Amino acid sequence: MGVLTLLAGTLLPPLDFFIVNLAIPSIQDDLGGGDILGQQVVAGYAATYAVTLTLGGRLGDLHGRRRAFVVGLVGFALASLLCGSAGEPWLLLIGRVLQGFTAALMAPQSLALIRASLDGRDQAIALGFHGATLGLAAVIGQSSGGLLVTADLWGLGWRAIFLINLPIAALALLGSLFLPDPHTRGEAKLDWTGAILLFVGLAGIVVPLVEGRALDWPWWCFVVLVAAAGLLHRFWRYETTLDGERRRRRVMPLVPPRALTAPGVRIALVAVALFYSIASFFLVFSEREQAAGRTPLQASLDILPLGIGFLIGPLTVPHLMRVLPRRIAALGLGLETVGFLVFAGLVAAFGQTPWAAAPLALIGFGQGLALPSLIRITVTHIPRAFAGLASGLVNATLQISAALSVAVIGGVYYTAASAFGSAHAITAVSVLIATLLFGSAVLSVRAERVPSLDTPPKIDGTPDHQAKESTSRAPR
Repeated sequence: MGVLTLLAGTLLPPLDFFIVNLAIPSIQDDLGGGDILGQQVVAGYAATYAVTLTLGGRLGDLHGRRRAFVVGLVGFALASLLCGSAGEPWLLLIGRVLQGFTAALMAPQSLALIRASLDGRDQAIALGFHGATLGLAAVIGQSSGGLLVTADLWGLGWRAIFLINLPIAALALLGSLFLPDPHTRGEAKLDWTGAILLFVGLAGIVVPLVEGRALDWPWWCFVVLVAAAGLLHRFWRYETTLDGERRRRRVMPLVPPRALTAPGVRIALVAVALFYSIASFFLVFSEREQAAGRTPLQASLDILPLGIGFLIGPLTVPHLMRVLPRRIAALGLGLETVGFLVFAGLVAAFGQTPWAAAPLALIGFGQGLALPSLIRITVTHIPRAFAGLASGLVNATLQISAALSVAVIGGVYYTAASAFGSAHAITAVSVLIATLLFGSAVLSVRAERVPSLDTPPKIDGTPDHQAKESTSRAPR
């Protein structure tokens, strides 16, 4: 019951990102606002979610992960209710921003509680279900958004895509009674200065990347990106100084440099970032389908093999661990690389072809193998006392990588499409993504060679979760 509850927290945030896309035209027709409203409905949620994930994970470390999960879950449900009942564009946008904040508080706790409460094979199984749930969210989101709008249940129209969150949240809230709460409150306070620096710095990166293409990359986007890089450098220097003074100031850094000193951590995070370059493929595939004259329903069916593969892949991880305890991430990334190269060859040779379903399924299956394995590699190199931070960092890396890849690889696609046509453009993009995935595979092998930190010592200023967690009841 506990694991199912945590998976609800895993499902809702990405579901609400994917499900809204096909409902945008109906929202615009009902509330007005044109293309700008549609862009802001998507970007307002995605940007807020990305820049607050690290803070959300850290709040769970300091104030209790179950408590943070429940507060985030209830807040997300209320924000969904606001979105579903909004009669004005500004109310919908406020609701979407609140959804992003509360999702960033809820989502890291799901992964953190799995990391803190389970070990070995049980943890691998739970991480497999975690990855499968992300795949399920993508499949359901991309297919059900248009269906819910078309079905017009009880005359709700597009509002149903937000209100459907309420019964899911209610069941998860009931299930939260069965979650372990291994947290012991520490004396350390939250690093609000670091939180503000990180929030503004990440916002300065994510917002220009999300908004830039639609605005034709105005000059201020590049100025903000440069300023954000400087601000993040200042944030890291501040965290390093604060980490050395934590005993005297009794304030724990938001991102303690000590937690990231293990050699495998940074390598694993870069591997995660390269892995999620695949996020840009969903954009360019959609654009390619439109250029080929495919309807939204046909486009959903065309990419469905990838979603099915993504759903199946994580479920095979526990079985593969019996014969291949390591290198599962590299195996999945290798399958993705081959899938993209085959897909590129088929599109270049035949254009729109039903044979593309096979490499798409291979890509999805490889993605399903790689994602939970990369998450496991990353979080097991960070002490359990920082499980919330680890979860927030992984999720934030995924979201920022998605924004960056959409901006950069999406730009490559549009440039190539205007010069050579959409078929050649998606071929070039597929080869580029395959190259990045191969790089991720190499880094994942390097990261796995570094011993994990499943039994870290107690860290000053942070509650000793380890001792408490060893006696707590794992979620069932």
